[in-house]
Amino acid sequence: MSELVALGNAGAAIRKANDEGRAALVAYLPAGYPTIEGGIDAIKALVDGGADVLEIGLPYSDPVMDGVTIQRATEHALAGGLRTRDVLSTVEKIAAYSDVPVLVMTYWNPIERYGVDRFAADFAGIGGAGLITPDLIPDEGAEWIAAADKNDLDKVFLVSPSSTDQRIAMTTAACRGFVYATAVMGVTGARDKPSDLAAPLVARVKAATGVPVGVGLGISNGDQAAGVTAFADAAIVGAALVKALTDGGPAGVRTLTENLAEGVRREPRSTVER
Repeated sequence: MSELVALGNAGAAIRKANDEGRAALVAYLPAGYPTIEGGIDAIKALVDGGADVLEIGLPYSDPVMDGVTIQRATEHALAGGLRTRDVLSTVEKIAAYSDVPVLVMTYWNPIERYGVDRFAADFAGIGGAGLITPDLIPDEGAEWIAAADKNDLDKVFLVSPSSTDQRIAMTTAACRGFVYATAVMGVTGARDKPSDLAAPLVARVKAATGVPVGVGLGISNGDQAAGVTAFADAAIVGAALVKALTDGGPAGVRTLTENLAEGVRREPRSTVER
């Protein structure tokens, strides 16, 4: 696999940030929260605040890997009538708003129900960059991998501190865009401090691949984002931004995004090896 192909859509944006001497900011919000149009406004605030890559959640009725903050938001979106087609409409409007790559974070069931090949083609056709699939592992993802490759879409799989070196090698070989390194064990959610397991995990991932590595789960402010830049290519933030939206609307999202964007720009990356 060539470096260009491995980088993919999101990876190119992350490497662009790295070439500027900083980490990238990958920012998450669910589609449809607090309303479909309100969610679009909030995601636009991520762009305006300085996010390098967008991660739009596709709400699902059984979000077993999400913490309470994201669960409540996605439940609210589903109760408001959100459907997969509304998520695609959100992606289309955001892709038209800016050239920031738009990934969708989704459990696998909604994609299977929509139709894997159909979803990949429709998603690519509206400007989507790829999927993050937390409950799909590469050895069970042949159908998605084929559809993604056919439509030039990123395939972001997850590794965790409990992943063996063999599992990391297999997972990263299937990734395109970036590798999602979950810095803590358990469900998503902002924490008082990042996990001490993050840096060793990223080092293990970087030993296996040249694909960019993003660290997620637990980052809630610019200071924490700055700390991640010492060893990772990107800082991934979700629950804290959902809380900012709940508490302060799109303006709150933009304020926190600007703080996070300042954080990833704060620390020099000259000693970070790819």
